[in-house]
Amino acid sequence: MDDTEQLLTIGVFARRVGLAPSALRFYDDCGLLRPARVDAVTGYRRYGAGQAPRAVKLRQLRAAGLPLVDAAVVLDGPEDAARDVLRAHLERTRRTADEARAVVEGLLREGAGAPEDRGIRARARIGGAELASAVRQVAPAAATGAAREEFPVLGCVLLELADGEVRWVATDRYRLAVRVLRPDGFEGGPRRVLIAADTARSLAEWAVRQVTVDIECAGEVEGVRLRSGADCREVPEGAGQGRSGGEGPGGFPDYRLMLEGLETGRHRVIVDRVGLRDAVTGRAGPVSLSVGAGQGDAGQGDAADAGGSMVPDAGGSTGPDVGGSTVPDTEGDAADLAAGPVLEVTGGGREPVRMRVVRTGPRLRIAFDPAVLVPALEAGVGPDVLLEIAAPDRPVLVRSADQGSFTTLVMPVREGAGAGASDAGVPTADVT
Repeated sequence: MDDTEQLLTIGVFARRVGLAPSALRFYDDCGLLRPARVDAVTGYRRYGAGQAPRAVKLRQLRAAGLPLVDAAVVLDGPEDAARDVLRAHLERTRRTADEARAVVEGLLREGAGAPEDRGIRARARIGGAELASAVRQVAPAAATGAAREEFPVLGCVLLELADGEVRWVATDRYRLAVRVLRPDGFEGGPRRVLIAADTARSLAEWAVRQVTVDIECAGEVEGVRLRSGADCREVPEGAGQGRSGGEGPGGFPDYRLMLEGLETGRHRVIVDRVGLRDAVTGRAGPVSLSVGAGQGDAGQGDAADAGGSMVPDAGGSTGPDVGGSTVPDTEGDAADLAAGPVLEVTGGGREPVRMRVVRTGPRLRIAFDPAVLVPALEAGVGPDVLLEIAAPDRPVLVRSADQGSFTTLVMPVREGAGAGASDAGVPTADVT
């Protein structure tokens, strides 16, 4: 950057290029649009006026629905590769246009209903499709089977009306999902209600057919009521499992403490969400994710580069991971690695799968139980997923640029521990 170039605050630059400040911070995290300068004391970002064309082009690519991995190729890759990426994306958009049009037309045909006000202690109005989407994203994180038998509260979804927001939360101790909705109208509160996960799914099936839904907690009556015009769904104390005060051994875990206790992610990996899901699906045991070096990365790793990430063994000591490698074994693999950083998915009785990624931080290796990671990927929105990883034995934050209101935490496992490895690892939450 020219020292004489004008530097702009993040707010001024955001208005100039048509991006939100939060989007600029996200693209900084992803390495696609770095600030020209960051104040070492305050952390404030400053952008050069000459960065505006790149920011506008990035905004246009994202508005067109391009995944971040592909946007990076268009911005920084060879011209031929950029054209190939754009042509492939154009074909994908053509294939999905009819389906998207049908969904929108169906929503426009829906009619609105008038709510009733009598006896309401707390109420929030949410779009029916948005409410259904939130429940479908969160409910898979609720406990099932033996875990639900041991901790019945974890078989529920927490519905919270507080601070002008509607929050849906679920956790099975190894995964945490939180979706925050900003209602069109909000009165009263705060209120917390536990709803059995199966009941919540049934409510979602009903809500998706409604234009708007009023969520109502009436007086001191346990449970919750969902209303759309004259159509009403009651969730009484039995189905709702009562209100959760969050106290005592049977209370729902304090999800705020889990989120506030997160360590800063040392590694950030952006990858195609559906591609990663497909690469992990169907594997019989723990699956390893390894991000090696692409062209120009030689010598940039740390001690983990010599033998993979160090993870605690059953006795608490550390040793090198075992499993697949990102070292190319064919001429084609070498070409893939030369094109940039590559994530390799190995283990679980399937052949390795390699995918292009955008990453920051040193090389890394981490393992997951597919039964935990796949639902988290399926619940995401948009073409990309960002994994923020502090360490191979700490909760991993899974998020996307397309929906900042949805947060998922996934607990990794130890490699080579076999089925149920997460039970021997560090839990994400403790309800006892």
